[in-house]
Amino acid sequence: MRVILVSLLMLALAGCASNVVTDYDSGAVFGNYASWAFAPKGEGENFMSLDGGRIENAVERELNRKSMRKVEQSEADLLVTWQIVEEERLERSGVGLGFGFGSGNFGWGLSSAPPIREIEEGKLVVELVDTDTDRVVWRAASRRYLNENQSSESRRKLIDEIVADMFEKYPPGA
Repeated sequence: MRVILVSLLMLALAGCASNVVTDYDSGAVFGNYASWAFAPKGEGENFMSLDGGRIENAVERELNRKSMRKVEQSEADLLVTWQIVEEERLERSGVGLGFGFGSGNFGWGLSSAPPIREIEEGKLVVELVDTDTDRVVWRAASRRYLNENQSSESRRKLIDEIVADMFEKYPPGA
């Protein structure tokens, strides 16, 4: 019975683990920020990607919930930047196969290691930059990843969830 209770408690604690990591400038006065704009696109970026549109829609929705006004870049207290940081990882798929036979203390066997494949994933990072100081005052990075195998709808839902989780922690200490 104790083992079951301890297992349930561990599962509950694992479910409470945050899906985002945030950091902020402890010297920034977040109460002074009332308006925002997206930072200008980088040089050579003439279009918005599908995920970029999803991210910007989610960020705008969450900042509206925080009662912050979207304004022109020249009038903004904060500039919002975001990027999808690509990472590669190895994933084992399946289980190794094997068989053997023998009798007594003698036997033969054959096995193979599980297949390993390389997966490219992207984690979302959002930063808020103070326009007066040109310094990042708040940063959030996702622990959940986007990958190419996700459908359009699942990518949109994941981005919405990630951005909502990020802005639950903004402003810090609230």
